[in-house]
Parts: sequence; structure tokens; C-alpha cells
Amino acid sequence: MSETSRTAIDEVDLMLANARLRDELEPYRDESIDTSTSRMTLRTENEYLASMLAWERAPALPIASWFTPVLELPSPEAIDDETLDRLLVETIDRLYAEKVVLRCTDHLSNRDLYKIIYRDILPCCEKKVEIAGKFLEWRCIEDTETWLRYYADAVDRRRFQEEYEVDLPDSEEPKFRRDLPG
Repeated sequence: MSETSRTAIDEVDLMLANARLRDELEPYRDESIDTSTSRMTLRTENEYLASMLAWERAPALPIASWFTPVLELPSPEAIDDETLDRLLVETIDRLYAEKVVLRCTDHLSNRDLYKIIYRDILPCCEKKVEIAGKFLEWRCIEDTETWLRYYADAVDRRRFQEEYEVDLPDSEEPKFRRDLPG
């Protein structure tokens, strides 16, 4: 078979896959599908449509339920610092293995980060979507001031100040530098 024939067959396969994906997405369809795919190659569009379909079909489950068995941690108040530090490292690695990446954690002590995982992340219902290279990013910041103080760069700080016409907190280096996966 010539290269030209193989290319034509590949193109037909891509078009058939595209039609199938669009049919399967029909119940979830809105105008964002057409506007977001208008400049994509057919292969890229099919990858995008497949990821959308995976998202729509994925169940929302507590993140703790993404693990087998369900990930259950002891209460932060019930464990000593040494146990907490060990569990924190293990839990962060396990979260990463399930494609959960923690961001903006360097302002938190180990106990404070553990509390966020225990109280906020593990019980939170999120869609678990199996797409290669895609992660759920969890920003461990509860307010804008913390972001401005520890994580915003000079450009972001300036934009924020100009947009909201407010005084900014002093920029500081976070106290608890971590080298987390992801």
C-alpha cells in the first residue's frame, strides 16, 4: 500500500472517530465544543473530545475513595509529630500516584498541610478522570493574601494592586520549603 493510500485511510479513521466522539458527546453538548475545536487538527480534536467524554462520564467521588482500600488517615490531633511527618510523606506520594498534585504548600507546617489533606482534600468529591499526563492540582491556599505574600511574582502582584487598588502584603519567602512530586 502506498504512503498516500495509508494517509487517506488514517484520515478516514480520524473522521470516523471524530463522528463517533461527537455522537457520544451529544447529550452533554454546548457551544463550547464547536468554538474550542475550530483551529485544531483532527487528531488533536479527537484527543480533546475523548478527554471531554471521559470527564463527562467520570463519577464524582471523595478523593479518599480513589484508593484501594479507601485512604483513611488518623486524626491530626491523635498522632505525634514523628508519625505525622512519616504519614505526610507517604500520603503525598500516594496522592501523586493517583494523579493529585499539591501546590502552594511551602507556607504550611507539616501538621497544617496534613490537616488540609485530612480535612479538605480526602473528603472532597472530584471526578477521577484517567487521561494520560493529566493531574488534579490542589492549591493549598485559602485566601488571596497568602498567595500574594508567598507565591505571586512581581507581575502578578502589580496587576492585583492595579486592578483592586489595595495595599499589598509584604512579599516573603515561605518557611517550609518542600520538594513535592509533580
